[in-house]
Amino acid sequence: MSSPGTPDSPHAGGVVLDTAWDGAPCPVLVIGADGALVETNEAARRLIPLSAGDDITSSAMPAWLADAHRRLRRAGAPAEAVSGDVAGRSFEAHPSPCDDGSVVWWLLDDTDRRLAERALRGERERAALLAEVSSALLSSLNVERCMTVTARMAAGHLADAAIIVAPAQGRRHPLTYAGADGEVTQTMVQIDPRSVVGLAEALQGFPPVPARWIDPAELPDWAVPEGFDGPIGSVIVTPLPGHGVPAGVLILLRSSTHQAFTEGEEVFARLFAARAGVALSAARLYAEQRSITTTLMRELLPPRLERVHGVEYAGAYRAARDHERVGGDFYDVHPGADAAEETFVVLGDVAGKGLEAAVLTGKIRSVLQALLPLSGDHQQVLSLLNGALLNSHHTRFATLVLASVTRRSGQVRLRLTSAGHLPPLIIRSDGRVEEAATQGQLVGAMPDITARSAHVSLAPGETCLLYTDGITEASGGPLGDQFFGEERLRAALGPCARMPAEAVVERVQMLAAQWLGGGRHDDMASLAITNPAGGHGALHAVNGHHGASARTGAGCR
Repeated sequence: MSSPGTPDSPHAGGVVLDTAWDGAPCPVLVIGADGALVETNEAARRLIPLSAGDDITSSAMPAWLADAHRRLRRAGAPAEAVSGDVAGRSFEAHPSPCDDGSVVWWLLDDTDRRLAERALRGERERAALLAEVSSALLSSLNVERCMTVTARMAAGHLADAAIIVAPAQGRRHPLTYAGADGEVTQTMVQIDPRSVVGLAEALQGFPPVPARWIDPAELPDWAVPEGFDGPIGSVIVTPLPGHGVPAGVLILLRSSTHQAFTEGEEVFARLFAARAGVALSAARLYAEQRSITTTLMRELLPPRLERVHGVEYAGAYRAARDHERVGGDFYDVHPGADAAEETFVVLGDVAGKGLEAAVLTGKIRSVLQALLPLSGDHQQVLSLLNGALLNSHHTRFATLVLASVTRRSGQVRLRLTSAGHLPPLIIRSDGRVEEAATQGQLVGAMPDITARSAHVSLAPGETCLLYTDGITEASGGPLGDQFFGEERLRAALGPCARMPAEAVVERVQMLAAQWLGGGRHDDMASLAITNPAGGHGALHAVNGHHGASARTGAGCR
């Protein structure tokens, strides 16, 4: 017989070598043209219990190999190798047709290669899933959204159903359920963590117990999602590790019709939980910080101003950076207990801008709130405030204007005191704009300060405007490098005579914004105190109630 070659070169025959395959390290079968087995080597005999003369239809012959031989004889195909399982291992069979019509089949064991390829494919799929999980979870900092995505992906890729048990809020735990259909429900219930093996420990961050330790039959009703199909076959309880504190627990359920969790699947579930825990922890931390920021910001934002004891108050504020809501400028209005008492008004400007400056404005506003009983003496208020600032860790100073306001016989009387701040401007009813004769030293820089107060009376239709230098130093104009300036401000205020306070501050802010264009600017604040043009008795509404007394709240305190 001519040599049929080798598995690597099956057609490189031509050499007569009847027993070339006897010493081959792989099983070799020679099948004749009539379908009978001609010869096998020792390796083949150990694998397939056939001997010479047996037909390929014998039950011992692998069906996939017999079929491949018939197709090769019938149509000359397959010319390439075929593969199949024999005795629990995978083989790749290479045919070598001979001149006499027989075919030599070389069987190469590729079980290990296929197992390695399968393991590599599995690892790639897991890595892709983990990347997908990370991308989906880190795309949101909303806690409920993260729990929804985590439960849905866990049920879709790891189990038939998933439950997320979040840390307790009071006596109840937030629970998120997801089924294989992707439907997610969330609820808040009181549960006993000890009712599920390993849950109480997992909520404290301890490693999970093996799935084989958990008896599915002992799961409480709350741990099984509504509509779960069939009895539970296996359960995994694994913590969701967060940043220092557990972010919750992930419970995975498989029905009894599915294969129980393998050790490798438990390991992968922990990897999944690790990524979900980080995302949930980040979302929860963000939510806490946002809540704190919102609370603090509420105290730093300028108040909403309204009419108080027949006097109109209106304020406007624009931070130096458009994406910020607070800065170094501020104002407050503290109404008197009744119309006979003075309303205390303050507008100030802290050196610097941004959140650090806003924090100091909050401190100044708190100190002034505490000094309200002394508001009848502006010099004393400023001295005490100056001492408070000098004794604090802040190195910034501030300028401000104090105003005490009362209404008598149709006239609004103001006592104005500047502490290093721009003097208030008085808009008379005939369009004249006057400057209040007050001046003083800024607070927070020198141990002793002095200030001189000015007394001003507003007739109906007249306004006193307090403003910060962000208005007059707004840089822009035709060439983009000119200040808006006091002259332009005075000229703009002339036509504001007899206007409501709200219209005055809106006009000032609008003109400054137009002058700026798209240029950079400092914080800008303005506050108008107006004796309404309607005359005495026309404007005594506070919160829509005539004759109302002092109030506290976001608008005036």
